[in-house]
Amino acid sequence: MAKKQQQENYIWRDRKRIIFGLPWSFTVYMLEEEKLLVSTGFFNKREDEVRLYRIMDLTLNRSFGERLFGLGTIHCCSADKSTPEFDIKHIKNSREVKNIISDLVEKQREIKRVSNREFMDADDDHELL
Repeated sequence: MAKKQQQENYIWRDRKRIIFGLPWSFTVYMLEEEKLLVSTGFFNKREDEVRLYRIMDLTLNRSFGERLFGLGTIHCCSADKSTPEFDIKHIKNSREVKNIISDLVEKQREIKRVSNREFMDADDDHELL
């Protein structure tokens, strides 16, 4: 019963998909209100957790093969030291999932009062002559 209750807490849950877009892999992605969990492995399990407010940038990539099967990969850059960059690979409804994650990231950053500051070098500010 506890496992079923835990599954209901996920906003989104999917498996990494492989051949023909079928979920025959041991990588599971789970999105909660405050964090993204990535569980991998069959015999030896590993679960990585990234707090959403630490995610800095999201990029949607859809190769030709992924598009054929309605899949996509979301590349994430975060301020997390253990997982500064990671991919949510070969998932269905990738554009919608990216938008959901993006909205939750902004919500968590507001709640935690975290701001993202971008610094520009003097070298970055070139005048065109």
